[in-house]
Amino acid sequence: MDRLLGNASLKASLAAAFRADRISHSYLISGPAGSGKHTLAAILAAAMQCTAGEDRPCGTCLQCRKVFDNVHPDVITVDDPEKKTVSVELIRRARTDLFIRPNEGRRKVYLIPRANDMNANAQNALLKVMEEPPSYGAFLLLSDNPEKLLPTIRSRCVSLRLSPLEADEAIPALRAAFPDRSPERIRAAWERAGGFYGPAAEVLRGTQTVSEQGRRFADCFSRRDRLGLTELIAGQERAKREQLLPLLNEWIELLADAIRVRAGLPAGSEAAACLGRSRTVRELLEAIRRLQQAAELVQGNVGVGAVCGGLLLWLND
Repeated sequence: MDRLLGNASLKASLAAAFRADRISHSYLISGPAGSGKHTLAAILAAAMQCTAGEDRPCGTCLQCRKVFDNVHPDVITVDDPEKKTVSVELIRRARTDLFIRPNEGRRKVYLIPRANDMNANAQNALLKVMEEPPSYGAFLLLSDNPEKLLPTIRSRCVSLRLSPLEADEAIPALRAAFPDRSPERIRAAWERAGGFYGPAAEVLRGTQTVSEQGRRFADCFSRRDRLGLTELIAGQERAKREQLLPLLNEWIELLADAIRVRAGLPAGSEAAACLGRSRTVRELLEAIRRLQQAAELVQGNVGVGAVCGGLLLWLND
């Protein structure tokens, strides 16, 4: 359990359940990126396979070591990272495999790291096997937005929601990982990350990923290059709805990060730092408002061309 920072009450509840051998066949682990979902999933999978006594997972038996080393044959990840969604074909293959008994472990554990990216058919296929799984079957669903899952799936899972870390939990760990960063910068990164270790570490590394279009947006908006922004937005008019929405959300996050930069917090990326140096808080907030309106229109099934046209009009206000 020490592998997971913070979350004391959640860990105590799970430890008691492990000791009483009350391990569910389905868990829904939720929290933002970097909150520890994968760490908790590994702990649960190890507890299910552990051959020790009451204190599970022991972390030292062969079964635990294989889980934590990501080589256990009966802990199966259900995903195709090259695809945007988790398809029904992936779920059906896992469902078929489930009825083959474990190779060496006590359970067959299926980890679905992008549970909220399952389409409707995939969710319904999963629901069928979750209703009556074999006794050795188990599912670990990871999600940063569990509301996207069917209520019937959520109702069949034990919900485990990860919490932000307190300063006395996060800051010593960050200080150990980044000994060359000042105490002020470490605390600022923890605050900017909302208390979660993973995003704070990304801030301190300066490795937050920004797409090429995100960098172009930041560059053009920082330089007040209307022609460049016009070309960038006009180039999205033939994009699909599911392609435009993530782009708008990325631009919104860059602008929000720039506001945090102006408040004295470290930038998550050079693109956000550039925006923070070049634009006022008022300008950044207005741009966020416009982009949020555009995102709401996209979600409301307004045509992509019309949304891009509205953004182009905003540039000429």
